[in-house]
Amino acid sequence: MSKIKLDLKSLSLQEKVTKAHEIVTALTGNTHFPSPVPALTAITTAANDADTAYADCQAARRTSVLTTIAQNQKEAALDKLLNQIAGHVDGVADGDEEMIRSAGIDVRAQAVPITDPPGQPQGLAPTAGDHDGEIDLSWDTVTGAKSYVFEISNDPVTPTSWSHAGVSTKSTFAAQGLHSGTRYWFRVAAVNNNGQSGWSDPATKIAP
Repeated sequence: MSKIKLDLKSLSLQEKVTKAHEIVTALTGNTHFPSPVPALTAITTAANDADTAYADCQAARRTSVLTTIAQNQKEAALDKLLNQIAGHVDGVADGDEEMIRSAGIDVRAQAVPITDPPGQPQGLAPTAGDHDGEIDLSWDTVTGAKSYVFEISNDPVTPTSWSHAGVSTKSTFAAQGLHSGTRYWFRVAAVNNNGQSGWSDPATKIAP
């Protein structure tokens, strides 16, 4: 027994309109279906209305594109003039904050030099890496840090069991070449031009 396949979900609006007209044409005068429900005139009207709505929508989209282009052009023209007047004010004021502000223009905040070592890293979390003998480390980024140094220790940890494991400029690090099934401990410190932070709280993981 054959079943109807309409599959409206896969059709665009224009394809639906075309299909509707095809069905109306095929059913007009069809002796197999002398009294179609709904009426073919209703289907034709709905198809025409949908086609008109589609055309209106496409026209609105084209208008929207043109108005967006016009807006961007006007914005670029305004930006150019504002930059020019800012340059004029900057040249006349010669760094005088009061004069600059009197022109309705803000001044940049003075950069505060960093004179202290960075803070202690927090949230050190070791996870299994993508390969055997690999542990991925991550932690919260420390403000003002330029790099991070790591130390590793076998289990159990002692004051002298720590050794250098690597350096990273990001708040992640992959410890590689470890022995699978062995427990390791890790700690990290942040570094900038003014020194090194204290070590983070240690974290532990068994190498995969």
